[in-house]
Amino acid sequence: MRLTLIRHTSLQINQGVCYGQTDVDVAASFAQEAIKTKTKLNDILSNLQVDAVFTSPLQRCVKLAHALALAEIKHDDRLKELHFGEWEMQAWDDIPRDIFDVWAQNYAELAPPNGETFSQLQQRGIAFLNDVLSQHANGHVVVVTHGGMIRALLAHVLNMQLKGLFRFNVDYGSITQLDFSALQAGGVPKIDYVNR
Repeated sequence: MRLTLIRHTSLQINQGVCYGQTDVDVAASFAQEAIKTKTKLNDILSNLQVDAVFTSPLQRCVKLAHALALAEIKHDDRLKELHFGEWEMQAWDDIPRDIFDVWAQNYAELAPPNGETFSQLQQRGIAFLNDVLSQHANGHVVVVTHGGMIRALLAHVLNMQLKGLFRFNVDYGSITQLDFSALQAGGVPKIDYVNR
């Protein structure tokens, strides 16, 4: 299976604000950004059939999935961004520095108050991945999701610790592609490209 991961476009929110599962809307530039992403995707898909399209149910992903107009879209809660709990929609600078620093040193295993850890986010992503692998083993699946989920799936494929997640740039409207076809022969998944 080939998995094409697309990050949503930019958002209508001030810089420096913590948002995760808050249903933030897309920026006013959405139409132009969606066309740019669709153009990149069309180049990539010239030799590939799309067997299924999944999206996070948050509107920033759903709107892009519809704009791409690839196939019937299925929503999956497991594709949501990290739940930041009580930090959602707070300015990062307003979060007490000592609490934030402790979390930042171990975000894989520590959750913001009433939120979730990156390990929990990754487990959601792996559960989703296992389901689509069983349903589309020889297919091509397109997923519109969030930066945190794309990073978590890259870390899973690379068998790397979550501590290195933010070494990956995942731009708004970018495309990342993973190839799981070698799994059937006992091989390992591959990364075709990141952040295209």
